[in-house]
Amino acid sequence: MRQLAGDMKPRERFAYRGLNLHGQAPLLTLIALCLITALLTGRFLSPLNLSNILVQSSIMAVIAIGMTFVIISGGFDLSVGSTVALAGCVGVMAMVKFGLIPGIFAGIAAGVAVGAVNGVIIAKLGVNPFITTLGTMVLVRGVVYLITAGAPVGDEGLPSAFLALGSARLFGIHYLVWIPAVLLAVLSWVMWATPYGRRVYATGGNREAAFLSGVPVERIIASTYVVCGGLAGVAGVMLAARLQSGQPTAGEFYELTAIAAVVLGGASLHGGEGTLYKSIIGVFIMIVLGNGLNLLNIDSYWQRVAVGAVIIAAAAADRLRSRQ
Repeated sequence: MRQLAGDMKPRERFAYRGLNLHGQAPLLTLIALCLITALLTGRFLSPLNLSNILVQSSIMAVIAIGMTFVIISGGFDLSVGSTVALAGCVGVMAMVKFGLIPGIFAGIAAGVAVGAVNGVIIAKLGVNPFITTLGTMVLVRGVVYLITAGAPVGDEGLPSAFLALGSARLFGIHYLVWIPAVLLAVLSWVMWATPYGRRVYATGGNREAAFLSGVPVERIIASTYVVCGGLAGVAGVMLAARLQSGQPTAGEFYELTAIAAVVLGGASLHGGEGTLYKSIIGVFIMIVLGNGLNLLNIDSYWQRVAVGAVIIAAAAADRLRSRQ
């Protein structure tokens, strides 16, 4: 049966997994986690707490969507946390000087630039993704501290429309929540209904076979890092709106949380497998876990232990899936 599933095209494989219990493991895990947390603390299901979970998940969801592109193509990106900080600070600084729209574009462009650098080094020069993105993670964070002198920027002079983005609601739902919802719908269509999406899956599944089939492998790989960097830029602007300033320390450990969420959602670190909506479920698993620990007044140090254990478990689960 597994061999049959492995011979399917990505769209057919998606449908096949939707019909079996294994394919719904991330959703079942999230439901179980919510039920357990709700039983342990009555505050979990309060409207205020559920709204907080949605807002907290929105920024990480955008990052996870970009990370899913990279992981499906067979790589990963450790620089997204630093990119979030860079995009937020650059966007806010540009916004104070030139206005709302130029500031938003400047923040996203900063993310795209980091993604393009990663993509060229990895795809064109053949440098290992771990080394490349580890290097850009440190480099970009250093650039952020240099341009901000290590202090928050944009505490004053930000447009009121930008401040509203971090706090206002549309139909009772925070604006920040609508952004990943729209991105998820559009980019899921890209992955499942366009030649580009099929090429991303083919590249991650078997790079050599994809190349022999005429897929421009180097361009596809580079493009996934550009997508990931651009979405990290979007997340950086969103975070700056929520914090109402650009924070040079923002985004720390975001890369590990995003990778863990994507793997918890069923994506393979070996490439060729993964779906965007399940990555979002993985994000909710991570956020609900942290939220539940907070509600139970678990010490923050133990929360770090729990998150680390989840990351290890996600990697172990991916390894077990690859052996089946």
